[in-house]
Amino acid sequence: MRFTPTAIAGVVVVDLDPVSDDRGSFARLHCPQEFARAGHAFSPQQTSLSRNLKAGTLRGMHYEDAPHTEAKLVRVTQGRIFDVAIDLRPTSPTFRAWTGIELDAGSGRALLIGEGMAHGFLTLEDHSDVLYQINRLFEPGHGRGVRWNDPAFGIEWPNLPTVISERDATYPEFTGL
Repeated sequence: MRFTPTAIAGVVVVDLDPVSDDRGSFARLHCPQEFARAGHAFSPQQTSLSRNLKAGTLRGMHYEDAPHTEAKLVRVTQGRIFDVAIDLRPTSPTFRAWTGIELDAGSGRALLIGEGMAHGFLTLEDHSDVLYQINRLFEPGHGRGVRWNDPAFGIEWPNLPTVISERDATYPEFTGL
């Protein structure tokens, strides 16, 4: 695996190093030792799948409140998405900054999103499946969110959403944590 930092500390692009032959290829998707050697201690406790039927589906921007913050490794197993993380750590030099990357099933590329970030994505193709590996077990009642188009963040989405939940569309304007 190759680890490439983004402009936000704690958000890292993870690329595969597949071994290929005439049968196809094989690649390790996660190895705690490799992540730790690269400076990214990450051990998943839960794996979840988000199935999205239509291109233009927006999910996010979600986070868990302290002390239940989550780190996640996000990968597309079918289709293509624009994946976004927002730094919501008030003491971070990149507080309120965002980073976005296209993820698709063919590349196997993933985004490691550290604790203290909001996360969301916009599907770019019909039938896009998103696999999450999360470092904590889910604890109900701690989910929060910020609005996908809040001017406090200025996210440059590649398209406008056509499918979005009422909750995600109506988060109030961000005034701080």
